[in-house]
Amino acid sequence: MTAVDEVRDSTGERGPRRRRERAERGFTAVRTALTAWLSRPLADFHLILATCGTLGAIGIVMVLSASSVSSYSPGSDSSVYALFQRHLLFCVLGAIVFWLGVRVPLKRIRALSSTGVVVCLGLLALVLTPLGSQVNGSQGWFVIGPLSLQPVEVAKVALALWGAHILVVKYQVLHQWRHLLVPLVPVALLMFALVMAQPDLGGTITLGVVLVALLWFAGAPKRLFAVIFAGGVAGAIALALVAQYRLDRIMSFLNPDSDPLGKGLQANQALYALADGGLFGKGLGQGQSKWMYLPNVQHDFIFALIGEELGFVGCLVVIGLFGLLAFVGLRIAVRNLDPWIRIVAGTLTVWLVAQAAINIGYVVGLLPVTGVTLPMISYGGTSLLVTMLLFGILANCARHEPEAVAALRTQGPGKFGRLMRLPAPDPYRPPSKRRGSGRSGQSKGGRPAPRSARSAAAPDRRRAAPEYGRRSTPRGGTQRGSSTRRGHR
Repeated sequence: MTAVDEVRDSTGERGPRRRRERAERGFTAVRTALTAWLSRPLADFHLILATCGTLGAIGIVMVLSASSVSSYSPGSDSSVYALFQRHLLFCVLGAIVFWLGVRVPLKRIRALSSTGVVVCLGLLALVLTPLGSQVNGSQGWFVIGPLSLQPVEVAKVALALWGAHILVVKYQVLHQWRHLLVPLVPVALLMFALVMAQPDLGGTITLGVVLVALLWFAGAPKRLFAVIFAGGVAGAIALALVAQYRLDRIMSFLNPDSDPLGKGLQANQALYALADGGLFGKGLGQGQSKWMYLPNVQHDFIFALIGEELGFVGCLVVIGLFGLLAFVGLRIAVRNLDPWIRIVAGTLTVWLVAQAAINIGYVVGLLPVTGVTLPMISYGGTSLLVTMLLFGILANCARHEPEAVAALRTQGPGKFGRLMRLPAPDPYRPPSKRRGSGRSGQSKGGRPAPRSARSAAAPDRRRAAPEYGRRSTPRGGTQRGSSTRRGHR
């Protein structure tokens, strides 16, 4: 072999091989370091803090850029920073709400959930009276001077917390349809009716997401979700036929070019803004859509301004943050032992990520416009406060993971714990079992076992615990034989 062949061999074959080996070693090192960091006791807690803080910072910057034109009013003394100052005030109040969500014990939050549902139902009914105010065609607000409250946002939180409490309390009998659906579904349907009476389609859709997430994490049968999906499609068609503006939204979604300057204005202008942004965007403050080309861009269509000023890269960062939220929130649900915390963490995560997906979906033209805000980024008072409360509850759930509880009770509260004066979480203690009513059909982590496993253990459980509503002997004093059909609903 000549010297030229040796050089060719070293540069032509060994060079790419060595580069591949170096890349594989680097990837392995990064994966090992990431796995080691995620295995730390408070990794999920720190990730929730980082995600909430980053999304909040992006929201502050984008609201500052988007609201300056809407705040300006010729011939008046109003400042171009009026909406931004209000949003900044809501962020400060949201930080306090976040701290309360982290600091209040989860047992107390669970105990107050039943009262919260009753209060929210009362507020939803009261807002339909003359005490409520109409904003953007929906009578869903209480307005007292400069302050305003949207009860449907608080009702979503109450439904999530109370629904998880009911499902955990009735865990032993969830294999029976009447216990799985009552009273959760009737209460949720009453909320739907009160919200649609405002009318508020976006709030109703988000309430539906909360209900479906509760039933999913409680282990409801899959055929129930097929029925819910069919009912949701039928309800959407009926609502679209009842109100003309909903039908116009669907028709403009199906044919956006039919009325580009009227019914399809916002959807078309959002796509133009995204297209103008390109890969890296025009730069902060340089977007043109906020100059009334895209009305109310600081509310529902702020993702279009992100695409215009920060480009495709900025949109990917926002989507990646919500993807990280989905990963961390479901990881918190999996790593906890308390079934109530598991259902709550999973439901709140699905709620936030689904709301972001719906908002981004109709901005990019994949869904009809429904008026759902982008969590933590869109301008809005009640929505921002409720979202920060959800992040606080998720962070509280992260501190109740077994490894986190052990670390916080043995090594101290840590930097963030001392800064926020957070008490040490209590370890999870399963409720005492009733004598003779073992959970032979229980699955790991508190999720109900499959129907077949639970129905196999149901006869023994019913004989041992007649207080579930089954008679130990039939009427007339004669005992039923072994051939009697069991599990009849």
